[in-house]
Amino acid sequence: MDQQGIADRRRLRRKLTFWRVAAFVVAVVGVVGLVASTQGSDPISGKSTDHVARVSISGVINDDSELLERLEAIRKNDHVKALVVRLSSPGGTAYGGEAVYKAVRAVADKKPVVAEVRTLAASAAYMIACGTDYIVASDTSIIGSIGVIFQYAQVSELLEKVGVSVEEIKSAPLKAEPSPFHVASDDAKAMIGSMINDTFDWFVDLVAESRNLSRADTLKLADGSIFTGRQAVGNGLIDIIGGEAEIRSYLSEKDVADSLKIVEWDRRKSNSELIFGTAMVRMLSALEGNAFPFADELRQLADRKLFLDGLVSVWQFGPAEK
Repeated sequence: MDQQGIADRRRLRRKLTFWRVAAFVVAVVGVVGLVASTQGSDPISGKSTDHVARVSISGVINDDSELLERLEAIRKNDHVKALVVRLSSPGGTAYGGEAVYKAVRAVADKKPVVAEVRTLAASAAYMIACGTDYIVASDTSIIGSIGVIFQYAQVSELLEKVGVSVEEIKSAPLKAEPSPFHVASDDAKAMIGSMINDTFDWFVDLVAESRNLSRADTLKLADGSIFTGRQAVGNGLIDIIGGEAEIRSYLSEKDVADSLKIVEWDRRKSNSELIFGTAMVRMLSALEGNAFPFADELRQLADRKLFLDGLVSVWQFGPAEK
């Protein structure tokens, strides 16, 4: 065999070796993923022994079935002696906040639950904090924004300028109102206002009950205002300024040993994510060039929620009005 043939065979052998190794690793990751997804505890992460669970909630809050399932698993797990809910969120949909609030309350019925406010716990995120037994925040954390908002675009003037009209045939005047294609009628505004006020009343009652405040005092705080942690501890929206030391001190009062490890209960990945996840993409990239150059960008796009549906309880800021 000539030198060129020998070189070709060597290149082919190297490629075959690479793909055999890759296939083996994929198979191993797949088996591990399937086992992890069917087991209630993880000896590597510490979930198989007594511990304090921690769940982190950040970004905009939406309807999140995976988070609800995770909280339910924590409620049922006898190795979990307490739960820390770490919050860094401006809020989100009223429904999303309500669902997580109720799931957190279900955990609190069985074991101590503490909210740890990091940068921000506003609107629906503060709603979730109210589901815990004890709220800890930093001096400069942002707390509050108790309220509900409904927003929609109004493009009727733009359509008029470009010469476009939208015709409607509907079963009743309030069907599909308010509409972005025409100014809302007084009846439509009254309908939405009634819905917002009903949800707002529910939110206020929730805060008043959980924080042991009168409804009158709660209403004074529920004008949409935000507060620093120092202000919030003074008006009763949180319990104490601090961090892990204060959390441990509270839990020790509830007979939760200081020696118990705090274990992060991360978002559970699907089987497909476990088999073909980011770690696998990066490994393949390292072994043979940039095998999937846009993996991180695609993952971020898939994780991002672009729209909010329904009533929204979210703190937001924008450019000042002129």
